[in-house]
Amino acid sequence: MNVKTANAIDSYVGARIRMRRQLLGMSQERLAEQIGVTFQQVQKYEKGINRIGASRLQRIAEVLHTSPSFFFEQENSEPLTLQGLDLSANTDPVAEFLRTKEGLVLNRAFLKIADSNIRETVIALVKAMAQAESRGTTLGASVADITLPRGE
Repeated sequence: MNVKTANAIDSYVGARIRMRRQLLGMSQERLAEQIGVTFQQVQKYEKGINRIGASRLQRIAEVLHTSPSFFFEQENSEPLTLQGLDLSANTDPVAEFLRTKEGLVLNRAFLKIADSNIRETVIALVKAMAQAESRGTTLGASVADITLPRGE
């Protein structure tokens, strides 16, 4: 029996589709309905088992409110290359985090914050917590002790 294996680029594009879909809180069923395929087909796209045609990828990009080039971007918005596409190793820690439940919840909540000052304060808080942990100290400081952006 001929077992179908995923091509590295197809797997990468599929993983980017899945990440974007999950970030938007969209189900496979809803995406499938919007692009005119079954949810099983969306599963195959996301796993890289089935290749996606150009017009279908364009429609997926429209439904997911992004550009088709988003699905080919690597770190620093570089064009996609075959180098380093072993998805089991050398994965981007940010992309890995975005695939977790915590990453999705955090990003969805952060996107709901409209006030840029509050966003910057949240970033400052998280950075301070990370620095304290990397020094091996506990965060005994209060939120008021954290240096706010723009001197606020």
